[in-house]
Amino acid sequence: MEPTYKILSALLSYPTHELQCAIGEMSAMLASDARLSPAQREALNRLGAEISQGELIDVQSRYVDLFDRTRSLSLHLFEHVHGESRDRGQAMVSLLERYRQSGFDIAAKQLPDYLPLFLEFLSLRSPEEAQTLLAEPMHILAALGERLRRRGCPYAAVFDALIALSQALPARDALAALQETDIEDPNDLAAIDRAWEEAEVRFGPEGAKSEDCPRATDLLQRMDMPQPTKPAEQGVLP
Repeated sequence: MEPTYKILSALLSYPTHELQCAIGEMSAMLASDARLSPAQREALNRLGAEISQGELIDVQSRYVDLFDRTRSLSLHLFEHVHGESRDRGQAMVSLLERYRQSGFDIAAKQLPDYLPLFLEFLSLRSPEEAQTLLAEPMHILAALGERLRRRGCPYAAVFDALIALSQALPARDALAALQETDIEDPNDLAAIDRAWEEAEVRFGPEGAKSEDCPRATDLLQRMDMPQPTKPAEQGVLP
């Protein structure tokens, strides 16, 4: 197992008390990954501190505003590729089949293009395959990181780490198109409803390259099991 992908998946998931308790141990585990620079590990530590030290309800509210209510920051990768078109459904079916062929089963209500789920899948692949698969949506990941950076948001650290792990550069034209998208106000309902479609990404070999505080390792292991849905229903089918 590649624990770094598992940890980055957890950091991008909806914050819980369990996650807050595990942040310290996760930071210690990241410290041993030489693929990340000291600056990248420090940025991840700052994100971890914000998650673990804040009031849980406030941390959760910020997360929902970022990733659930701001469409240009959606963690569903194919939303940035196909919008709400039929092609998105077919792309998800193809990705789901790839998961199943690799022996990776997900809960029936989980959408396969949800980034934390994709990272969990990568954590179970060989380092070489994980790196190749991660490189394929790199233009989307780079654009999301830049949008978060423009907001001064510490979650940008996760996307910087993913770029480092992929050892790939995003496709210039695809990234330029994505960077033209404005970051909408989460309270602007018209902007939230605006559909948009970007360059295609394909997953597969044909693509581009206390007593009540559980241990982080236990949390990461349980991420393999179906999880209850959160209030905002991020990553579930309607």
